[in-house]
Amino acid sequence: MRALGIGLWVLGLLATEPLAAAEFTTLKGHGGPVMALAVQPSTGQVASGSFDNSVGLWQDRVPRWLEGHSAAVSSLAFLDAERLVSGGDDFALMLWNTQSGDSTRLEGHRGKIAALDVSPDGHWIASASWDGSIGLWPVKSGAPRFLKGHHAAVTDVAFAAGGGLLYSSSADGTLREWNWQDAQATSRVLADQGFGINRIVLGPMDRWLAYGAVDGATRVIDTATGAEIADFSLERRPILALVHHAATGQLAAGDGHGYIVVIDTEGWRIRRDFHAMSNGPVWALAFSPDGQMIYACGLSEVIYGWPVELLGTYDPAGDAEQSFLRPPQEMENGERQFMRKCSICHALTPPPSRKAGPTLYGLFGRRAGSVAGYAYSPTLVGTDIIWSDETIDALFDLGPDHFIPGSKMPMQRITAAQDRQDMVDYLRRATAKKEN
Repeated sequence: MRALGIGLWVLGLLATEPLAAAEFTTLKGHGGPVMALAVQPSTGQVASGSFDNSVGLWQDRVPRWLEGHSAAVSSLAFLDAERLVSGGDDFALMLWNTQSGDSTRLEGHRGKIAALDVSPDGHWIASASWDGSIGLWPVKSGAPRFLKGHHAAVTDVAFAAGGGLLYSSSADGTLREWNWQDAQATSRVLADQGFGINRIVLGPMDRWLAYGAVDGATRVIDTATGAEIADFSLERRPILALVHHAATGQLAAGDGHGYIVVIDTEGWRIRRDFHAMSNGPVWALAFSPDGQMIYACGLSEVIYGWPVELLGTYDPAGDAEQSFLRPPQEMENGERQFMRKCSICHALTPPPSRKAGPTLYGLFGRRAGSVAGYAYSPTLVGTDIIWSDETIDALFDLGPDHFIPGSKMPMQRITAAQDRQDMVDYLRRATAKKEN
């Protein structure tokens, strides 16, 4: 029930049959990069979270979308076959009923949710946040508790098998072990490796803990003493994803260069070292319940699944895909500016759109915050801004935070006046409504 997330984020149809095993699989439908994955251990359902603000569960490559987050979904964890918790860049957790689609929003953090875990008894959710705290949320009812001790963003959390201890990692380079049920919630530093740690995984009976770090380290330590058991550090960095399949003794790590390493935890040796993503990085990983398939996601809008035994026999995924609609050198400057600054969030086609932001179709002359069905930030509801050459130029000259304070648009600018004008000219043509 571990959560994985950097940073995506999707719910789909609840069903009893898992995706087919032993063949390469692609799951397509997101409107932006995929940042989080989780697999339900009893049903095999794949859940994913994306930059398009949605969460979902997949069956036969068909998702049913659940919407509720107002920013990217960065972490996921199943409580059971009918409940899922997601965490987002909007600082919130959402507890979902995967059959009805009903949700409960949990708030209290002051930074993005980097990871989630569920206690073995299913009564508690732990959240790791960039605000430097660990949230402890009772599933049934009650106020959350927040543990503080790290000196930077908390990046991952993991409950011990007995539930009495909790482990956490941080950008401050430390691993901590918490007596979280005690009134004082004391902790000890289990390791301090200097570079930020992104992901942690506990082994069977909590005998060992593996971690992946910013410097490319993938190490395994004894949870009792902190002594090093194994080191699988390579020249590829950072380690962004880590997942363990206990029944088959497989530990997998994904890195910023798009590689997946599969480690045999019985003999502590590398079984597979696979260039998975042509455009890297690997942001999240998840094993199928039987350990035969491994799913991965990253900058692409596609989730990929490979048979573990055939890793290394496939070319890197996404070779035919490009971050631009066509090679950048073949584009005019205005289109290049749009693709770099806007295309990840905005479509140019008529609604509906699965992108994180509203479609730009029919943009010129339209009042800001007026596309039907899109959940705008309160600052844009009822605004007097009309999109024109002048207002679009001002948006990217000043930056969204200054032109529309409080909007959900990420802070970015186009500083050169000619680049802004070229993009405005391109948008006027590309967003024009087409006559039937």
